[in-house]
Amino acid sequence: MRRKAVDHLLECVDIMDATGSGTLKLWFSDGLNYPGQDDLRARQDRLAEALGEVYGRLGEGQRFLLEYKLFEPAFYATDVPDWGTAYAHCLRLGPKAQVVVDTGHHAPGVNIEFIVAFLLREGKLGGFDLNSRFYADDDLMAGAADPFQLFRIMFEVVRGGGLEPEAGVAFMLDQCHNVEPKIPGQIRSVMNVQEATAKALLVDREALARAQAAGDVLGANAVLMDAYATDVRPILAGLRRRAGLDPDPMAAYARSGYAGRIVAERVGGAQAGWGA
Repeated sequence: MRRKAVDHLLECVDIMDATGSGTLKLWFSDGLNYPGQDDLRARQDRLAEALGEVYGRLGEGQRFLLEYKLFEPAFYATDVPDWGTAYAHCLRLGPKAQVVVDTGHHAPGVNIEFIVAFLLREGKLGGFDLNSRFYADDDLMAGAADPFQLFRIMFEVVRGGGLEPEAGVAFMLDQCHNVEPKIPGQIRSVMNVQEATAKALLVDREALARAQAAGDVLGANAVLMDAYATDVRPILAGLRRRAGLDPDPMAAYARSGYAGRIVAERVGGAQAGWGA
């Protein structure tokens, strides 16, 4: 079974070669439900061996991103449960291995922006799976549950140079739209990320640095809060206009009639995904 799994990953690299893809994103659901079910250390040895084989197969300009998740579907011990485990494996493997941060894969109260800052500092932040959570891996629209957290994360991305092309950070959405229409949910998520990023870019970093150096706790916090409190929607609407786009993506989608058209086209078809 392990050989089949590794061969599947190697086949993915073959597909990367054929398609010109530069990134292989890996998330492993492997883990344990009960103490004593398996040897925790041996599992890490086997994981390292498999990752090493895949890493050795990567070609020039290719990399893999290793994702972590606190729990689920394993509930006692997950093989890659946190950013430290993912970072340790990637660090041992080399520069072609980086960590991907899923914003819903942490325990309550975890300081995700610290993780982002640390990984950027080490050159090991490969990408994001952006979503929101209230309890566990809720996979809600990005910025829906805690827009201030998204702003704090994006500020560390800006601060650490993560928006620069050479940083190679992949910004992805990983969400599950159950009660809201899927495409508008994706559009809203993108808009939320854009707004958080715009606010992060508005932070007066010189004023922030002065307040931090002076030990002015309230002053430093105020610099961040002033940027967060700014209504950036008119700025983004103007930017879209200058790019030849509709200033209101949600309204543009509604006017397009696309939702009704695909419903009509798919009458009688079979649902795809989740084995349905």
